[in-house]
Amino acid sequence: MDVEKAPATYREIWDRKPVLRAVYSDIYQRILEHVVPGPILEVGGGSGNFKLFAPTTISSDILPAPWLDLVCDAQQLPFAHASFANIVMVDVLHHIASPLRFLTEAGRVLRAGGRMIVCEPAITPLSGLFYRRFHDEPVDMSVDPLASDISADKNPYDSNQAIPTLLTGRYREACESAVPALKLDHVDYFSFLAYPLSGGFREWSALPVALSRPLLNLEWALRGLFGRLAAFRLLAVYRRV
Repeated sequence: MDVEKAPATYREIWDRKPVLRAVYSDIYQRILEHVVPGPILEVGGGSGNFKLFAPTTISSDILPAPWLDLVCDAQQLPFAHASFANIVMVDVLHHIASPLRFLTEAGRVLRAGGRMIVCEPAITPLSGLFYRRFHDEPVDMSVDPLASDISADKNPYDSNQAIPTLLTGRYREACESAVPALKLDHVDYFSFLAYPLSGGFREWSALPVALSRPLLNLEWALRGLFGRLAAFRLLAVYRRV
């Protein structure tokens, strides 16, 4: 995919694929359950769909699009200290060259008591098999997610889907030591069948839209039993201390 055309391409797929809208609407609603009163910054707004659910959100991305409010690098946010009560991001953290640099910036622009809510791929025994075999983004659990890897010519769509799982799991204490302004309050591992069956932002889907809501609700209810074994998604909530 042409990187410069990616936001518009994803927006077109969103507009014509109802099952995709159902899956991501569920994610956006669960994110909004954790926001606190005050302004919201969306990092990696891409196709601009979150603003349909929270219209006053300031939506940013590293690539331009007509529906975004500004273009900026998540590793160097152009805002004053304590500008926002919330930062939200969906499928963005695993694309950022230096998660440590971004997390430091997030801690800087969040107000005390604010929230950073991220939804990302979760690498579990089941999802790891799927992501490694059938997904075009790499999974490398051997990396240190707090190590810097900043390259001026890095494609913003390069990624490592393992980063969020590492940051909220094996490297959780190291992350909180490196970025003491952010405290990971909790992580939900969810989404077992609906997301992979939907086909994501691909053209195909194996999930009838009429079944999407019952399946999404069932999966959320079962996350405590099966999340760490089979989830395809994680929802992490950080608090600005």
